[in-house]
Amino acid sequence: MTDSGGGAGARMMARCALLAALGAVVVLVLAQGRGGLLVVLYGVLGLIACGAGVWWFVARRGSVRLFGALVAVGAPVLVLVLFVREGLWDTALGAIALWAVALACARAALRATRPTTRGRAAPRPRRPVLLMNPKSGGGKVGRFELVERAQELGARVIVLDTSTQQDVGALARRAVAEGADLLGVAGGDGTQALVAGVAAEHRLPFLVIPAGTRNHFALDLGLDRSDPSRSLDALTGGEELRIDLGDVAGRAFVNTVSFGVYADIVQRPEYRDAKAGTALNAMPDLLVGDAGRRLDAVADGAVLVAQQAVLVSNNPYVSPDALGEARRPRLDSGELGVLGIRVESAGQAADLALRGELSPGLTVMTARRIEVTADAGEIPVAVDGEALMLPTPVTCTLRPGALRVLVPRNRPGVPALAPRLRWRRIIVLAFGRTARTSGGETRA
Repeated sequence: MTDSGGGAGARMMARCALLAALGAVVVLVLAQGRGGLLVVLYGVLGLIACGAGVWWFVARRGSVRLFGALVAVGAPVLVLVLFVREGLWDTALGAIALWAVALACARAALRATRPTTRGRAAPRPRRPVLLMNPKSGGGKVGRFELVERAQELGARVIVLDTSTQQDVGALARRAVAEGADLLGVAGGDGTQALVAGVAAEHRLPFLVIPAGTRNHFALDLGLDRSDPSRSLDALTGGEELRIDLGDVAGRAFVNTVSFGVYADIVQRPEYRDAKAGTALNAMPDLLVGDAGRRLDAVADGAVLVAQQAVLVSNNPYVSPDALGEARRPRLDSGELGVLGIRVESAGQAADLALRGELSPGLTVMTARRIEVTADAGEIPVAVDGEALMLPTPVTCTLRPGALRVLVPRNRPGVPALAPRLRWRRIIVLAFGRTARTSGGETRA
């Protein structure tokens, strides 16, 4: 098929991105006599200092940690002061503005080529069963009257007894045995994953009610996290999405599986009541001390050696901007996202801050299967935020299209994110032929 619609728009935005990037370079070159080179030099030194400062803050204690905090905060401030003092602020501002335009146009171009998870009309369930955690999210079930609202819509509600450790999976299986034709959960992502696994096992639709604290899964489904009761609209007029379901050692996960530093931290009993304090207290020992373990992993044949942390996600995450919350544009790509980190010094941290994904300290890739090993019979693993101990090696895979998710037709937060920014791809979009595939993706 010939290039049209989204393809033409993607090409135009890609060309604008290249023009703006070239403009940023031209501004610096023309300002050479006024210190264009100094703008680049100060910026690079600021990034290096900021990266080193963050490392000292998280990996050390006492006066070194305080010094690191001062450096991390002070470096960008000092760069701005130098720009003003040397009369370079207008050059820096122009170059930064053009680079920001280049990034915005590049992301818009990539976003136009990105296929989205598509839904189809779904029949109304006749015997829906919803499990609700009354304490999840600080009591959202009661605050939004989710039990009453669900019952009005014909659902049977099982309110979890939080005074005991109930087997949520067993409750879901019992509901299926009693004739449920839909399973749903009002709770956190860990509980969502357990019931999602049962729903996928029995090929039943699954309803997500974002009544947890963070609700990352609901975020990427485009659900309204500010009002979880709106998810119940799917019971009377919803559409069905076929999405992937992660599997770690036979247990389902909907978001992420974490190995290494974060998994070690969440195992600590004090973490739930003091997350930041617990993390800051533990990280020096985990990053540079004897308490930290090193992980090896094999992802579709690629070997990751001596990693401090490995994060495996159900579909890859991307960030809309440098400060944006990472999200998944799709949940049906059929691939795991894999992120490995190995940073053992301030110099390596500075290199990571400067070069990002090009730094050897960071590995970003996709895979269909990853096996994580360590020099131990079992290792701590955080599965959708839940702390577990699993025997090694730990294998993560993906079950493409295994989960039928019922969502409302009106979803206010459907993500429109671009793939990871690669300038080679922008050049191809700008000057190559583009064609629309049957899946809706524009290819160059």
